[in-house]
Amino acid sequence: MNSQILDGQRVAEEIKDNVRNRVYEYEQAYNEPITLATIIVGNDKASKTYVKMKSKACREVGIHTMEYILPEFTTDGLIQIIESLNANPSINGILIQHPLPKNIDEKECFDKIALEKDVDGLSSHSFGKMSFGEDAFGSATPTGILHILDFYNIDVQGKKVCVVGRSPILGKPMAAMLLNRDATVTICHTKTKNLQEEIGQADIVVAAVGRPELIKKEWLKEGAIVIDAGYNYVNGKSVGDVQNPSGVASLYTPVPGGVGPVTIATLLDNTLIAAEKQQALIQTKNYGGKQYIKEGIK
Repeated sequence: MNSQILDGQRVAEEIKDNVRNRVYEYEQAYNEPITLATIIVGNDKASKTYVKMKSKACREVGIHTMEYILPEFTTDGLIQIIESLNANPSINGILIQHPLPKNIDEKECFDKIALEKDVDGLSSHSFGKMSFGEDAFGSATPTGILHILDFYNIDVQGKKVCVVGRSPILGKPMAAMLLNRDATVTICHTKTKNLQEEIGQADIVVAAVGRPELIKKEWLKEGAIVIDAGYNYVNGKSVGDVQNPSGVASLYTPVPGGVGPVTIATLLDNTLIAAEKQQALIQTKNYGGKQYIKEGIK
């Protein structure tokens, strides 16, 4: 089998180029910046690294950031910050780096993020609207995976897709998004019986379980498409949730260089879209309820 790599870096650069141009148009039209607020609670090194990467990507496309680094905090305190950001018209998007420390109620905090500023699709409100195909931001990683599928013209309609992982920010929204595209979706996880058999029947495998090389190369159906959203460190090396599928899969995302860059690019795109929608709402109110968007902002 001649396997082709799905180059996430290439997809991400196309998204970022588009965002950079639209950010420039936005600033020219409204004479104000687009700003993403990022919040880290705790001292997790990986979380700090991820936020630095996201902030750097924001700067590259002209999006401003406001960073909150909170070594120790409470659920109530975090909610107060979220509500102040919701009420701040200069903040267009809110990103809370997950996972949060165990003393923080993640769901309660995520659900306090205003729908129009929930650019990482963390709240149950965002998830619910997205699942019903309504206007809401989906989680950045599964949305990024859809960007990869679209870039490479991969149609999931009628295909058997096995999503391995059931987290509320990856596995579950991924399954909903694929169902919305008429795929036949099976959700599996570490406690699924006959996991190898389920994976072996899939035309497309989306690995999102967070276990290094849990899915073995020989489990895959010949010619399957593999989207590996796992990112694990083993002996100082980055590996995915799938053992390198080259030679078996027809198409696959590498780790690193696959899903990760597109996740960050998707967050940038979502932040820009949030700003555009918020500005459109302001303009509508300013002009007597009539729809008005300045030229160049769509």
